[in-house]
Amino acid sequence: MSTLLVLTAVLLAAGWAAHAVVLRRGLTRARRDPLTGLWTRDAFTRKARRLLRDKRAVVVLADVDHFKQINDTHGHAAGDALLASVARRLAHATGPAGVCGRLGGDEFAAVLLDKDGTAADLLALLHGVLARPADGQPAEVTTTVSLGWVRAADHPGGGLSALLAHADEAMYEAKRAAHGPVRAPLGRRLWQGLTSRRGGRRTGVAA
Repeated sequence: MSTLLVLTAVLLAAGWAAHAVVLRRGLTRARRDPLTGLWTRDAFTRKARRLLRDKRAVVVLADVDHFKQINDTHGHAAGDALLASVARRLAHATGPAGVCGRLGGDEFAAVLLDKDGTAADLLALLHGVLARPADGQPAEVTTTVSLGWVRAADHPGGGLSALLAHADEAMYEAKRAAHGPVRAPLGRRLWQGLTSRRGGRRTGVAA
């Protein structure tokens, strides 16, 4: 009898373990965007907030230019291929230490760790890569992607929402100017600290 009870307990435990694995996999799929494979907005938010504890964190917003025109001219399948290509290229540039998410439609966000101070160069290179034709599509299925970015260290105490807002402003400046990535300006507190240390002399922010 005791042997039977033990066997029953083992089988139940194995069943629950298998069920837990299925649940975890289902939850992971629910947190992934089905088209691009990137994290959904909620999952991205949770992971991004953890990364922002690192002072090297950089927040990036990417918005596909003229996406409706791509859909209208080449069809939705081509538009989907373009979004998937943007997602793959953005994730590659972000690296395994960072996180990427699709916020919705043709808008993406990422948080990367700028370990060697080359974020500006990396994003300039990414801007060119994103303008290449979509993977597996004709050369005509291509467009530019506007990038806005901000260093978390430039806005001490700023949370993810505030940093995304700054990156969003920079992204729209890039879209209006139709050129490469735009870095958001320094936060007021940091700017005041820099000017006070320099006797009030204004200093620019490198792109």
